[in-house]
Amino acid sequence: MRRYVIGHDVGTGGCKGVLATTCGEMVAHSFQPYEVYHPQANWAEQDPYDWWHAVVEGTRRLLEEGGVDPARIAGLGFAGQMLGIVPVGDGGEPLRPAIIWLDSRADEQAARFIRRFGGRKMVIRVAGAAPSGKDVVCKLAWLQENEPQVFASTRAFLDTTGYLVYRATGKMVIDHTGAGGTGIISGRTRKWSPFLARMLGLPLDEMPPIRSSIDVAGTLGETVAEELGLAEGTPVIAGMADIPAAATGSGALDDGDAHINIGTSSWLCLSVSRPCNLGKHGIAAVVSADPDMFIMIGESETAGACLEWFAQQFASPEEKGRDVFRALDEVADQVEPGAGRLLFAPWMFGERSPVPDTSIRASFVNLSLEHGREHMLRAIYEGVAYNLRWLLDVAARAGFACDPLRAIGGGAKSDVWMQIVADVTRRRVEAVENPQEAGAMGCALAAAVAAGEYGSFKDIKKAVSVRNSYVPREECCRVYDELYTMFRRIYPSLCGVCGKLNSPSSCSF
Repeated sequence: MRRYVIGHDVGTGGCKGVLATTCGEMVAHSFQPYEVYHPQANWAEQDPYDWWHAVVEGTRRLLEEGGVDPARIAGLGFAGQMLGIVPVGDGGEPLRPAIIWLDSRADEQAARFIRRFGGRKMVIRVAGAAPSGKDVVCKLAWLQENEPQVFASTRAFLDTTGYLVYRATGKMVIDHTGAGGTGIISGRTRKWSPFLARMLGLPLDEMPPIRSSIDVAGTLGETVAEELGLAEGTPVIAGMADIPAAATGSGALDDGDAHINIGTSSWLCLSVSRPCNLGKHGIAAVVSADPDMFIMIGESETAGACLEWFAQQFASPEEKGRDVFRALDEVADQVEPGAGRLLFAPWMFGERSPVPDTSIRASFVNLSLEHGREHMLRAIYEGVAYNLRWLLDVAARAGFACDPLRAIGGGAKSDVWMQIVADVTRRRVEAVENPQEAGAMGCALAAAVAAGEYGSFKDIKKAVSVRNSYVPREECCRVYDELYTMFRRIYPSLCGVCGKLNSPSSCSF
């Protein structure tokens, strides 16, 4: 009898859910949106109850559209945003809104940690990467200093995945990928490090037990099962963070395999058996959802978000009246490679990698009266690709060829964008089927591993299909090689100006 699995990718803009066979065939998918709140500059928060409501509604929709008997669901998994914290009380109730990955309020705490441990170079040498205001340890320090009552009342600091696992099973745990993103575990043992916690001045008493991503954390009780529309006793895995889930859903699982994501943010992710130190460029090594592997992640904060901004500000009523991103693809495709030598730096909300800098902002460079909105649009596509090439250059110097590149995220649905990435990076790009659901599918397939459907985690690779491949075109590559050299000069010229303009001490006008 065919069995099924459900995965939920609980991201920034909403919850993507999939119902799939244990062989990787997607039967139904859903999307439930929710809000991001910005109560102050550089703050980004969400309501954990919104996440759970989205999971409930999404699960019910999946079952309805898929027409599957709930008794045939072999497992359920959650993949949540990395680098966020949810302080919960004794009853598991959130004590404040979740501070999510995008939030950079803790810049002061990050700077203090760096000074305490001998400066940025020393921290990178010892820890592999220097902390920023967006990192968990810095957010915990901020909470301890600025909301001491919340900190003192906290039973456990959960992440997005851990909170959802708790709502589903009543168990307070954190999966090993989420724990890996905190900066206070030993990568070798995948356990909490008392030494690191003591060095950072953070207590471990409120950190939940660590479980492997493919461990069954618990099962659905009667009340929760009824709420979700599933069968009582359905297994729930400990789950994983969103990027490890996406790596799983991309199928880039062997040693040295790489994938890129172009969604709201973008990233380059490498699967490796042994990580190396690329922290200077904000590339962090964390544990993989595969218990035997690591992943190295270079995340850029805004990619698809830049295109969304353009669509909101400049798309015509006719374009907005249909599939706006397909319409923008058609416009961008008519512009010559290089966008009339107009460059775009896609740093609209600070940057994590390849340049760790929360104050940097985006810029159009070389804009002239000869350019129109279509050149600006094409430059956005290309600017995201240049940023990815920068990350690939860093990886190449460390010995990782990253060729071919698997591609996931909403941007991987665009033939125009994928061809630009291939031309800019000089790499073969393989866009997977259902690229926007890669994270949810990866988590669902991990639940299939837990259910005994695969002999090993890496066997998931055979369940992932490629939609289309894009080969670099030499005549375009030559254009982009020259412009990429110019792109690399933008950050050194811009960082000082943005640092002044976006400093908390700057005057308001």
